Amino acid sequence: MERTSGKEACQVKLRASRDALEVIQGKWRIPIIVSLLYGNKRFGEIRKDISDISPKMLSQELKELEMNKLISRTLYDSMPVTVEYALTPLGQSLDKLLQELLTWGTHFRQEMTGKEEKLTELVEHN
Repeated sequence: MERTSGKEACQVKLRASRDALEVIQGKWRIPIIVSLLYGNKRFGEIRKDISDISPKMLSQELKELEMNKLISRTLYDSMPVTVEYALTPLGQSLDKLLQELLTWGTHFRQEMTGKEEKLTELVEHN
């Protein structure tokens, strides 16, 4: 069995980290994913969750997330036509990463501000 060198292992990890960051980069993608962790939603519902995103930007980011197979878009034949967004299994697999990011983000904010913020109630989304 062939052993990989430290340099080769590092390159593999760097490539994987770049791939991951490419998919979730930017100001809006993680908030969109977090919104959808709480259930399937229509465009307007996601927009209410993330009130400072423009409709154009939300539309653009939803298309990117769909292209990267993190979300699915379902059209319902109703009057008017209804479109619903949902996380795919690949998108749902980000849950643990996002929980760790939340924990780290809370710690970071406390370090920077010197104030302890209490997250009195973290609602489980499962």
